[in-house]
Order: sequence, then C-alpha cells, then structure tokens
Amino acid sequence: MAEKEINITYETLYEILRREKTRDELQKINEGFFSDVAKYLKEKGEFLEQSRKKQDLFSDEEKKKVDKQIENIRKILKDLYEKREKKIIDAAIDVSRTPSINIDTSVMLKEERLLYDNILNVLNGFRNGVLLNIQQAKIPEIKENIELKKEEEREKPDEKKEEEQNNKEDNTRSVKITHSIPRFVGPDLIEYGPFEEGEDAEVPLEVADVLINKGRAE
Repeated sequence: MAEKEINITYETLYEILRREKTRDELQKINEGFFSDVAKYLKEKGEFLEQSRKKQDLFSDEEKKKVDKQIENIRKILKDLYEKREKKIIDAAIDVSRTPSINIDTSVMLKEERLLYDNILNVLNGFRNGVLLNIQQAKIPEIKENIELKKEEEREKPDEKKEEEQNNKEDNTRSVKITHSIPRFVGPDLIEYGPFEEGEDAEVPLEVADVLINKGRAE
C-alpha cells in the first residue's frame, strides 16, 4: 500500500531537518518524500513565473518573497541531504568493520539504500583486498572495477546470510582433536585454539590439513 503524500511546506521541511540534526539515528521519512518535494518546488516555480508576468507592486513583493523562500528551501534540502548522507556513510563504515552490527535500513529512502549498499560494497572490497591480504603477508590486491549494486540486484538479508554460510562451509572443515593443542598461529597468520583432546573444532581447510598431518586431529 502506497504511503500517504506529505503536505510539504516550508515549516514541515524545517521540522524534518531539525529532527535529523537533533537525533543520532537516521530518521524515518515518507517514501515519497523526494517526489513530494519536487512537486512542491515545481509549484513554487510556476507561481514565481506567474508573478514575473505581472507588472504591479504587489507582484514584485510576492516575487521577492517566493524567491527568498525557494532559496531557503534549497538550503534546507542541502543540509538535510548532507546530514542523512553522513549518517548513511557512518553506518556503512560501522558494518564493514563489524559485520555483526544490525543497521535498520528500513528508515532509508530507496535512493539512500542504494547509496548505502554501494558504499558498503566498495568498503568491503578494499578491506578484503588490502587489510585481509596484508594480514596474511600478501600484497594488497584491489579489483579495478568493484561492481556497484543496482537496486534490483540487492540481496535479501536471508539470501546473503545463506550465501555467507555456504561459503564458510566450503572453506572450513570439522575435525576432532586427538591431542591437546595450545594456542597457535595458522598458515593464514590467524590465532587458533587452545583445543582440548576430544574437542570438535571448525577450522579452515589449510589449518585442518596441518593438524591432521601432525597427528593432532582426525
């Protein structure tokens, strides 16, 4: 069901900006906000054009008033966009650094969600290409063209989780520890353990092969 059209006025725009500035979280805005604002500005522009065609003192005063109002509205929209933009960028950075963080993307407008998805995609591409490689003593490698997501290509959360789980299962192996093992650094330069005898452990394939070859697991 489509959301109700907002009655856009200078006062409502100012209130939306005030709420965005005074609260840390991204604020919910009607999904049709951009189209409603565009319609509002178009009507203001048409009124201004009509005022210019008149040659009386009243129309000159009205023209100045509408001119100033349109200028102020554009400033409010710029401030609102940039405030929300910063919150969206900060959210993408937080999720890239800590994937377990839950971000409420339902408060984002359609265009904002696309911005968020693409920023997160780029951040993850560079994090994987630089940080993860250098941690494993590898030269950073960046894909020249990190693909930007289109709106219709966004993955549903459940599909993304399922894909991540499948990738994890493909790259790990479950082993049973046959001898106690103290904490150690694997071939990927990541710490594992300690493990107790008889314990079941889920480790990367490369680490599993090392433990099995050394008779520490089966």
